[in-house]
Amino acid sequence: MIKTLLQRGLPALALAALPLLATTPAAHAAVTQAAVPAAFGIAGSPGVLAPLPLFEAIDRIPIADEQREGYKRDLYKHWNRGLNASDGCDTRREVILSEAVEAPQVAAGCKMSGGSWLSPYDDIVVTDAAGLDVDHFVPLAEVHDSGGFAWDAARREAYANDQASPLTLIAVTAKSNRSKADKDPAQWLPPAGGYHCEYAAQWTATKLRWNLAADDTERQALLGVAEDCPNTTVVYESAP
Repeated sequence: MIKTLLQRGLPALALAALPLLATTPAAHAAVTQAAVPAAFGIAGSPGVLAPLPLFEAIDRIPIADEQREGYKRDLYKHWNRGLNASDGCDTRREVILSEAVEAPQVAAGCKMSGGSWLSPYDDIVVTDAAGLDVDHFVPLAEVHDSGGFAWDAARREAYANDQASPLTLIAVTAKSNRSKADKDPAQWLPPAGGYHCEYAAQWTATKLRWNLAADDTERQALLGVAEDCPNTTVVYESAP
């Protein structure tokens, strides 16, 4: 299992930097079939939508007021035992392994040494896995506010550990993750300005994947970012 994760490290990083969205000019070509992990599927295959312009994708997010009542972080069980319950790596560590630019050494108990990662939120290279957080791209509190309050325990756990899509979880510096906290794009955008188009697209894709709503302030913030992203498109697959 660890070998498999390390083998898909570079493709996963590419998708972290270009998460099933395309910024077509210059170095960022449109997403190709080869760039999309098999676990996620290909645009045009069953359950996967064709690329949508960012504005159109944002318009597909339902609009609703947020509802925080009843939220507790531990309602969203994480981290579970990951894709392989016998490999000693929980979901968090599996995501970190999959997003390594340079693969770390992995010892018993999934203890990592060496390796390197690029944190897209702040464009910082990290050379110690201990300096990384795995962020829920749409934070758990925001998920709850936006429709998760109606989910059962199994669906909450499925979101909190979603590795079937490269969009839901992302390895970033602890500092940037804690700065973001549970804020939506109206309240926080990554310090790396060049990542804003991708951030808005990945946020949008995750909300659509999990059929989550946005309040009007959040929607307006996304549309504001989209003004500067005319060539950004979004592909997503609905969660089971």
